[in-house]
Amino acid sequence: MAYVITDDCQMCGACIPVCPSEAIKEGDPKYIIEADKCADCGVCVDECPTGAIVPND
Repeated sequence: MAYVITDDCQMCGACIPVCPSEAIKEGDPKYIIEADKCADCGVCVDECPTGAIVPND
């Protein structure tokens, strides 16, 4: 998985509809990216208004 969602996530939902592989799911207390579904496309990064989606180093 190339991306993770940090604690800056506000759970606004902006990232969910743009994910082509439906890899972003509701977690507690933030959304999570399911590694086995992530297509590594990066579309969600540009949609996140808080910058909470970052590359997984």
